[in-house]
Order: sequence, then C-alpha cells, then structure tokens
Amino acid sequence: MRIAIGVLAVILVADQASKWAVVNVMGLDQRLFIPVFDPYLNFAMAWNTGINFGLFSSGSWAARAVLIAIALAICTWVWIWVRRDGARKWMQVSAGLLIGGALGNVIDRLRWGAVADFINMSCCGLQNPYSFNIADVAVFAGAFGLIVFAGRSEKGRRTE
Repeated sequence: MRIAIGVLAVILVADQASKWAVVNVMGLDQRLFIPVFDPYLNFAMAWNTGINFGLFSSGSWAARAVLIAIALAICTWVWIWVRRDGARKWMQVSAGLLIGGALGNVIDRLRWGAVADFINMSCCGLQNPYSFNIADVAVFAGAFGLIVFAGRSEKGRRTE
C-alpha cells in the first residue's frame, strides 16, 4: 500500500497548497474572480457546503458532520477493499487519488466549514457556472480508476 500512501500524500499536499495559495496569497476569497486564460481557465471562488455542484447544501454543523462522516467512511471502505483485494499497482494509485482528494475536502470542511472550489473552465461559447478543485479531480479520477481496474490482474485480464 506504499503506492497508495504516496499518491494520497501528493494529492493532499497539492490540493491544500493550491487552496492556501488562492485564498491566502491571491486573496481569491475577497476578489472572487481572477482571469487566468479567459474564457478557458479562470479562478472563480465558490464555497461549497454541499456535495457536487452544491447539491444538498446547508450551512449547519450537523450537515457538515454528516458529509465528513460519509467521506471518512468511504475512505476507510476503499482502503480496506484495495488492501484486501491484493493492493495491485493501479488499484493503489486509484485509491490514493480518491482518498487523498476526499481527505483534502474533509480538511476544508473542518477548517472553513465548506469546500474551497476555485478552478473554472469554459469552452466553445458555453459558460460553465461551476468551480472545482484538485481534490475533486482526484476523487473523480480515483473512482473511475477503481471501476476500471477492479477485478483485473496486473496484465489487465479479469481474474477468475
């Protein structure tokens, strides 16, 4: 599980460092919008108290505690599953991505009461109103990887 721990650590540090930079150094929480490569890539501050796209948003401590508990339960379940399943390389990478991203967002909820989302991408005349962060990308990539690599041997064939 060394690979999973390494990937988890890299994602957690990258996520927290990027959020620290945009909030504390760039002041995005006050400025709210910084064009980077407009309209394709911008920093647009969004404090997400819910799950993806702000679903189930609530400012209450109880809702935050439930979301933190669910994230920690999923992290624990994925860790046990991957470890018990033989901890193959790509499963470890995927688990590290998912757990690192989930823990990054848990830290946000504990520190700020909401997840700091700031990356906004649009293209081709379509304006995307939603922002995301490195942790969100890692969670998505990790979940996708777990689906793709579950039940496969190192050579890519399904195990019996």
